[in-house]
Amino acid sequence: MPIAFIIAIAIGTLLLMVPGATRAPGGAPFLTALFTSASAVCVTGMAVVDTPTYWSGLGQVMITVLVQVGGFGIVTGATLLTMLISDRMGLRTRLLARAEDQSLGLGNVRGVLVRVAATMLIFESIVAVFVAARLRLSYDVPFGSAVWSGIFHSVSSFNNAGFALYSDSLIGFVTDWWICVPLTVGVLAGGIGFPVLFELARRARHPRRWSMHTRLTVWGSLVLTAVGFFTMLGFEWSNPRTFGPLGVMDKLLAAFVQGIMPRSGGLNSVDFLAMNTETIAVTNALMFIGGGSASTAGGIKVTTFFLLAFVIWAEVKGEPDVTVGRRRVADAVQRQALTVALLGVAVVATGVLALIALTDGVAFDRALFEVISAFATVGLSMGLTPTLPAGAQLVLVVLMFVGRVGTVAVASAIALNTRPVLYRYPEERPIVG
Repeated sequence: MPIAFIIAIAIGTLLLMVPGATRAPGGAPFLTALFTSASAVCVTGMAVVDTPTYWSGLGQVMITVLVQVGGFGIVTGATLLTMLISDRMGLRTRLLARAEDQSLGLGNVRGVLVRVAATMLIFESIVAVFVAARLRLSYDVPFGSAVWSGIFHSVSSFNNAGFALYSDSLIGFVTDWWICVPLTVGVLAGGIGFPVLFELARRARHPRRWSMHTRLTVWGSLVLTAVGFFTMLGFEWSNPRTFGPLGVMDKLLAAFVQGIMPRSGGLNSVDFLAMNTETIAVTNALMFIGGGSASTAGGIKVTTFFLLAFVIWAEVKGEPDVTVGRRRVADAVQRQALTVALLGVAVVATGVLALIALTDGVAFDRALFEVISAFATVGLSMGLTPTLPAGAQLVLVVLMFVGRVGTVAVASAIALNTRPVLYRYPEERPIVG
């Protein structure tokens, strides 16, 4: 999977350097093309240039294709790995079965790919219709431009990419329910994960029959959505630079959008640079957690965060087992969640240190925001990224790649590398705390 993404980024870089990809004469410089390609393939949305004014129609089409390829690739890869890991049949048994019947594995893969592609197309088409119709009927945008804008933003939203054809993202539509709500729903659908979507399609009316993964993802996402909504509403209600001038209903809409977008959506209807410090702190946490596993969202994932919350709760209560919905969580899964979370913290800390070292006088809070946004493939920015020197921008490219591919690769490697041990060492308890 990492090699495939590197190849896609390289091809995208070359395509974006074609003279016709930019509005100005000549092609984009290498670093600009590389950063944009990595941001698109890793479905992040961070940019060093203004997307609608710098890239031509051809360049915007290339970005859309790269986003779709990146989103579809990571989703299908993560979905197949999730099915492989969580399946009741062990890897050895699956390989033996495939050896006896070569069509078994191929048929399963083809079926998953078709379902994923169909689901993406359905959601993107619905969002595109809403956005295009609204732009055409209410903003008098020419038909062709409205259709293209609908397609671009639907692909961007469902893939949690964060790219927009407006220089201020969605700030100009902060009070428009018909634009903001469909795009936010697209972000939610793409960020919840295809294994969850597929299970909800079969068992939506029977929550008690949901798997542990679906329970953690659905209920965890609802909790995080509520936290984001009430945080934005509470801290920004009277802020004259964000929610202050808005009416009550418009404040509710802005809080709904901005409470969800930090979890990898990347679009923004208010300026994050104008937000209060408390709001930025919560936004950092939401970005770091991200969305569901095997989804187009980034971060350490909802299941990882809430599994660790259940581990802490069980430890506080003094219970020997960690249970979720009358199911015991395996020790190996607990270690896997802890590993992913701590590696995420280490990557972010290293990224912030590198960014500060390579940039003269950058504020810590702005560096932290950009690094978490890159690692969690969110795409939100406090205006720092375009002003960074080349070395710091390359750091963000690496963070986007690691955040997009690394968490899935690490979690899958740990799960697939688990093997029985025929011996155990004597137990000893060090002092903790």
